[in-house]
Amino acid sequence: MDILELIKKRRSPRGFWDKDISDEDLEKLFEAARWAASSYNSQPWRFIYGKKSKNPEVFDSIFSILTEFNQAWAKAVPVLILSMATNKYEANGQDYKHSWHDLGLAVANIALTAESLGFNVHIMGGFDADKAREIFNIPDNIDPVSVIALGYGGLPGNLPLDIYKMEIAPRIRKEISEFAFDKPFTKI
Repeated sequence: MDILELIKKRRSPRGFWDKDISDEDLEKLFEAARWAASSYNSQPWRFIYGKKSKNPEVFDSIFSILTEFNQAWAKAVPVLILSMATNKYEANGQDYKHSWHDLGLAVANIALTAESLGFNVHIMGGFDADKAREIFNIPDNIDPVSVIALGYGGLPGNLPLDIYKMEIAPRIRKEISEFAFDKPFTKI
């Protein structure tokens, strides 16, 4: 598939089938993350993942840090992933101001690889980072950034009505002219 078509096809569903993701496919996703670009090749991404079928205790722990809204739909996914980024360069201990950006590149690789394999991700900011830090003993030099729901999308009928309406709404994207400029910002 053409990469631009794959990007356009990608969605962040909330309706998921309760169907397992294979260990082999999960490894492919982390391999895709491994090859993401990063500042000074520092590779700041860290992931803790829980598969319902294999390590339900970790899955349940990640699920417990989600907001109530996200718990309402994420209960059906087979895999939850806590994404994190180091906030210091390992080489010199200096602040790593671009680590979240670099983690985003790794997560984008995961999302596109999942799409190419026929399943989906939904990346969530709605979680309790302090609770994640406590439950998973995350050190101060690592920031919890997002939780990723991973599974086979396409079952919106199992969702609460308000979330169902969001799920079936048309996908709206800004026009390029709203975010890409060939001149400086003008003062107001």
